[in-house]
Amino acid sequence: MATKTPKVLSLRGFLAFQILHELKRKRLCGDELAENIGKKKGSKLTPGTIYPTLKYLRKKKLLTRKKYGRKKIYDLTEKGVEEYKVFKRAFIKIFKDIYNKKI
Repeated sequence: MATKTPKVLSLRGFLAFQILHELKRKRLCGDELAENIGKKKGSKLTPGTIYPTLKYLRKKKLLTRKKYGRKKIYDLTEKGVEEYKVFKRAFIKIFKDIYNKKI
């Protein structure tokens, strides 16, 4: 069964958090991030969606990027790990009652 996606509301605001979450687990390239997040979302992310967010997170010093040939591998900085932890705690505090209720 395919995952339904909202028709009106967007999950875009959570993209930066989703990227930090994926990179907390493992260093990944942009294509791998798009694929992993896309599987959870139910549709593949486009380069125009993921790469501007990666650039923004690098600018804020939450990520590093290293080139290995043509691949660019992203990893969290210490600041990125801390920001992830803070956001995760806030996210859980705000949404825990929604999560605990059946839809």
